Parts: sequence; C-alpha cells; structure tokens
Amino acid sequence: MKVFNRISILLVLFLFLIAQKSQAQYASKKVRSVHQVYTDSLKNIEYNYTFPIWGQGAYSKGFDIPYPIGIMTNGIWMDQGILIDNMQLGIKTDNQDIPLTPVDFIGFGDNTNTSYSVNVRPDIWIFPFLNVYGLFGLGNSHTEVFLTEPVDLKSVVDQGIRTMGFGIMGAAGIGPVWLSVDANFTWNKPELLDKATRVNVLGLRLGHTFIFKKHTESNIGLWVGGMRLAMATETSGAIKMIDALPPETWERRDEIVSDYWNWYDNEATLPQKKVADKVLTPIVDRLENADGEMVIRYGMDKQTKQLWNGVIGI
Repeated sequence: MKVFNRISILLVLFLFLIAQKSQAQYASKKVRSVHQVYTDSLKNIEYNYTFPIWGQGAYSKGFDIPYPIGIMTNGIWMDQGILIDNMQLGIKTDNQDIPLTPVDFIGFGDNTNTSYSVNVRPDIWIFPFLNVYGLFGLGNSHTEVFLTEPVDLKSVVDQGIRTMGFGIMGAAGIGPVWLSVDANFTWNKPELLDKATRVNVLGLRLGHTFIFKKHTESNIGLWVGGMRLAMATETSGAIKMIDALPPETWERRDEIVSDYWNWYDNEATLPQKKVADKVLTPIVDRLENADGEMVIRYGMDKQTKQLWNGVIGI
C-alpha cells in the first residue's frame, strides 16, 4: 500500500509539471480551427470564483474549465477472479461457540466475484489540473467459491455493500488530447463482513476531446487506459449455512458427506483429523441432516486475481 501511495503522489506531481508546460505550449500556438473565436473569447473572461486557484490564469490562456464544484452519479459492474488463502473456520450454535481455527488443507478452485454499485461523487477543483472528490455508494455482490479439497463443494454468497471514500485526480492536456491520473481510497462494507474492507483504485486515462461545431461550449470525449484495483486482504465474517450453500449443494449432500468420510478415513493425517473434528465434522453432520441454521464463522486472505484491467470509455 505504501508503494501505491507513492506512485499516486509522483503521478500527480508529474501531471502538475505537464500542466504548466502544456499551457505554455498550447497558448503559444496559433489555433487553426472553427473554434478560434470561442477560444479568444475565453481570454477575456473575468473569473469570479475562488476555486480553482489560478482559474483566471487558465482562462487568460484560452482554456475552458469546468465549474469549481460538481456532482456526478456513475455505475460500475465488475466480474473478476479472486484468490483465497489462509482459510479459517469457526462455528456458533446454541450449544457451541468455536472461534476461528486455521484449516490449511482446504483447497480452492476458480473463485469469482460479480458486483455492481451506484456511486455519488461530489467534487471540487482545487487547481485547474487537480480535482478532489468524495465517493458514496450502494451495491450488491455475488461471490462463488469452489472447494476442491477435501470435498468438491460450491458456496454462493449474495450481499449488499455500502461504500465510502475519497479520491484525487490530476489532469493535463495539449490541444484536444488529455491525460488523467485518478487515485481513490474507499472502505467497502459488505453486510456479512465484520468490518469494512479498504479498496485502492488507480486509474490512468488517455483521451481525445471532440468539440461540437455549432455548440463550442460542449464536447464529447473518448478515452482508453488502465485501472489497478487492490484491496486489503484480511476479511472475516459469519453466515448461516442455509445462506452460504446453494440448492445444488444441498441436493448433493449425500455425495458430499460420503466423500468427506472417505477422505477422513483414508487420506486425512492425524493433525488434519483434529482440526476436522473441531470445525468440519459438525458442518458435515448438519449438511447430512439438512439443517442449515448453524452459523459458520470464516476468515481468509482474499485478493483479486488480476490487479490491472483495461478501460475504455466515452
């Protein structure tokens, strides 16, 4: 995380230097386009807002800038692989209260998470090239976990998520081409987790702005880039068996129970049996009896399989 923070700071400083250089370059060139009159009119504007700082300087050089304060609503949908390690299980019933216990012999297959959220993003431009914003959102998460050892078993968890955080964006441009670096830090609280998970996102975008001929104050932008998503790895929570296991798993319960005892009697080592007797066997017994009221505690280290993703937008 420290490396991530340093990269974000360096990129914003880099954009600051580019912004200063690009303003001088752009202002010194003759603009050969139908927008010459509009560009010249910007240089005569008297800027009366406190923010962004140096707003008057931007207009004096022929740059149009957004209003200093704004609000945006956006949605995001993601489908990604997740890696799970350091699995721990515990049990809570009317008669039992077993704390989290490491279960290092559980193996996982290809696990996935599909999530979507709607975010509200109020922002303010501190400088013409530097924007600071907040993030507040609601969404849902669908996680599928596949166990491969000691038995084949599928778990599906659906839950709501609340998001809160902040971010900073640096931007610079030469003519219609622009570059932005966006870093945000959010705390995401799924319903079934004990505490919020911190997620850091770093976005890089290179875009081109097309100004409308008849409405020079309006434009449309296209961009490509990349996004790096990293989250705090340690998560813990609790869920009822009935909510964690889909119908197909309950339908296979006789097969799963048989496979478990076959592993227990023929493959498990003595240390594995001691852990299994503590947390796995009670779960298997409840599964066999189709009793889903047991609360399973869980803890794990979880991370996205791919940190970097491509981005294209309009």
